[in-house]
Amino acid sequence: MEEQVKILAIESSCDETAAAVVVNGRTVKSNIISSQIELHKLYGGVVPEIASRKHIEKINQVIEEALETANETLDAIDAVCVTYGPGLVGALLVGVAEAKAIAYAKNKPLVGVHHIEGHICANYIEHPELTPPFMCLVASGGHSHLVKVVDYGEYEIIGRTRDDAAGEAFDKVARAIGLGYPGGPKIDKLSREGNPKAIPFPRAKVEGAPNDFSFSGLKSAVLNYLNKCKMQGVEVDRADVAASFQEAVVDVLSDHAVSAALECGMDKVAIAGGVASNQALRAKMKEKCQKNNLKFYYPSPIFCTDNAAMIGAAGYYEYKKGVRDGLDLNAVPNLKIGQR
Repeated sequence: MEEQVKILAIESSCDETAAAVVVNGRTVKSNIISSQIELHKLYGGVVPEIASRKHIEKINQVIEEALETANETLDAIDAVCVTYGPGLVGALLVGVAEAKAIAYAKNKPLVGVHHIEGHICANYIEHPELTPPFMCLVASGGHSHLVKVVDYGEYEIIGRTRDDAAGEAFDKVARAIGLGYPGGPKIDKLSREGNPKAIPFPRAKVEGAPNDFSFSGLKSAVLNYLNKCKMQGVEVDRADVAASFQEAVVDVLSDHAVSAALECGMDKVAIAGGVASNQALRAKMKEKCQKNNLKFYYPSPIFCTDNAAMIGAAGYYEYKKGVRDGLDLNAVPNLKIGQR
């Protein structure tokens, strides 16, 4: 029987305080998330200072609950894994300091995990048959990447955004049409009432870099359209704007992901990150993957948004590779994929 490696994972990179107990990188025994969305709604976005203070308040409770739910103790844990970047530096530091304290007090190995690599590994949790190599589209509030997953813990970026990330564009457009924060789920919901073909918003292509993304032009096109309507006294159909904007984003993301997989000779495509819970993106990806005989994988919404189970999955494979961090592990807010 395979030996059981129990990981205590901690995530605090933005506005979710999370802890999980994960066995062998695939089995989630607990996944506790304390979200701050309601708090940040008041400000129309995440306020870093408030996020950090809230993490300090919640982190011990979240870890205790994760251990209790998993029916485990700190002594039974084999390693402590924690997100150390990218993210908000103050928020990251809370998780990193907590993980270091536990690792020191209980004499356990400490493994720093890359937040985006965590998102990619969220796919392993519900798809035991999924193994590298595969193509992964990572789309979230801060990132839009096309990542070639060569092996466990081995990644190659083949496409990235040149300006706004997809999730950032969702938030900005949602604010412009008066939906508020968080923009992604609100646009997703409103789009179901609108016509995605109503307004021909642009689909940007980056010259000389077919796998790269650019969403700032699309965002500007939406703002210009709203401005024009206002100046002409034309009533704006918010559902049509939301649906047409979402269609443009989803078209670009799915086109790039599928063509990159085919170009690299891969037969598996996965999506990850907050935007991966968007219903239109899932449907479009499913359709395009079927058309091209590609297997398509995606995590449940709970594993798309920030959580610690995905950090436990990524951390397990780093731990198995022999990665160990010292008590000098620090938060790295602009950490690149594959960088250690």
